[in-house]
Amino acid sequence: MPLDYATLDTLRRNHPAWRLLDSPHAPLVASFLHQVFVLPNVRVMAQADLVEKLEDVLFGLRQTLGEGVFPRSAAYYLDDWATNEKGWLRKFYPPGSDEAHFDLTPSTEKALAWLEGLAQRAFVGTESRLMTVFELLRQMVEGSETDPEARIRELEKRRAEIDAEIARVREGEMALLDDTAVKDRFQQVAATARELLSDFREVEQNFRNLDRSVRERIALWEGGKGAPLESIFGERDAIADSDQGRSFRAFWDFLMSPARQEELTALLESVFGLAAVQSLAPDGRLKRVHYDWLEAGEHTQRTVALLSMQLRRFLDDKAWLENRRIMEVLHGIEAQALALREAPPMDAFMELDEASPRIELPMERPLYTPPIRPVIADQVLLEGEAEVETDALFGHIVVDKARLAGWVRQSLQEQSQVSLSELLERHPLEHGLAELVAWLTLASEDRKSLFDEDTRASVAWLDATGKPRRATLPRVIFTR
Repeated sequence: MPLDYATLDTLRRNHPAWRLLDSPHAPLVASFLHQVFVLPNVRVMAQADLVEKLEDVLFGLRQTLGEGVFPRSAAYYLDDWATNEKGWLRKFYPPGSDEAHFDLTPSTEKALAWLEGLAQRAFVGTESRLMTVFELLRQMVEGSETDPEARIRELEKRRAEIDAEIARVREGEMALLDDTAVKDRFQQVAATARELLSDFREVEQNFRNLDRSVRERIALWEGGKGAPLESIFGERDAIADSDQGRSFRAFWDFLMSPARQEELTALLESVFGLAAVQSLAPDGRLKRVHYDWLEAGEHTQRTVALLSMQLRRFLDDKAWLENRRIMEVLHGIEAQALALREAPPMDAFMELDEASPRIELPMERPLYTPPIRPVIADQVLLEGEAEVETDALFGHIVVDKARLAGWVRQSLQEQSQVSLSELLERHPLEHGLAELVAWLTLASEDRKSLFDEDTRASVAWLDATGKPRRATLPRVIFTR
């Protein structure tokens, strides 16, 4: 984002974080919200509890600064902070509850984080951040390397370094972190843990914005279900497949592993037992920060579940309206039929072309075949005098394809599919190759039949002279 004059002026007038910092009540708002939400990592708080906490804070300020400061009630200030003009709190009603609840907005949390950064720190660590930069750069380079030899060389180099370190440890040379290095790394861990909690709120806000746009479109939609669902699922997939969505999913899968949770708990216990860390007076809540991550991630997952619930309700409402319209049409037909029962019309009042619709798919229509034009030769036929054997006219073999089709239907009544080999075991070939060709023709004309080219089948029979014959062909399967 360019930090030019126009952009900054727009942010000053519209961004909730800037409005908070520019507000005359910024010390009250920032201190109270930081103490109530950020420090204990509270995601959601009921209105009654939050009003009570703010009343205590206002009472203390009035005792110190005078009765004239902050003359309004705590409920008024909370509602004012949750308005669209301020946008510092989010006021909502959870499912199944009639009491309002409040939560921080991502903009407010950004403002609080910036204010925390203004405080001068007694110890500013830089080594850990530099090592983090080097480690991330190394992971990016290794993760994008496509040359196997380069990857192998890097792994061998790291293995040699690990072997050398093992050898030094066996000889009694152990490189330990001093107190300064431990403090440096612990500060980096604490800052990163807090930033992760802020990121959860921003991811949740993105899904909440999508849920709000879905509700608006559903409320104003008058057409069918297909168009809004396609648009909604497209946006949902766009968020889930974005860089932020994929990173959140990978983080959530990593955190949901019980082994990782136990490992993280053991590491935090060990770190908090170090003397250098105890000298910093660390916040004890950092020990259970991974459980705070789980709670924050669960809120994000609930927002996604609310989006799915809204889509389900939309489909149910649409189905109910369509069923109601169908029932109204049916009742209208029944009323019209009862009205005509006593005085039926003499002439035809309704005509149906067919009792059922005829469906013709485009690919089922035969292609155009040009007619064959016969060629008539202008020749004079001469009467022949040779004697021809007429017995050959009565020696042709006729295969009854209807009987073969009947055998197929009979077999498919007992099972869902049958192969040609199984049929021939029950009904051996009586007319040899001609009957086999008839079976293949019957299978090719049936759209439900299958020819498995990868599997071969063998068929044997005896010809007219009693000589055994065998044919190898693809496996043929007849299905219902």
